[in-house]
Amino acid sequence: LPALPGFIGYRVRIKAFCVAARKQRAWTQAFVAERAGLRQETISIIENGAKPSRLSSILAVLAALDLEFRVAERSKWQPQDIEAL
Repeated sequence: LPALPGFIGYRVRIKAFCVAARKQRAWTQAFVAERAGLRQETISIIENGAKPSRLSSILAVLAALDLEFRVAERSKWQPQDIEAL
């Protein structure tokens, strides 16, 4: 996800979900990478949040972990929030 203000928190939450789900299943990064069709290094990058990752890679990891990505309206959405991005 892009490193824009407001999106950094989402990266941290996605990272936390991925790490927790992988560890709960006692799976290695290499195993998740194989299931996702990605390199182990990509899993590490997503989990460490060191740099932005492609949405397609994140979605592949979530699917490999039997998780899904949902989009919903913000509870306190304002039109200027979109313009600020």
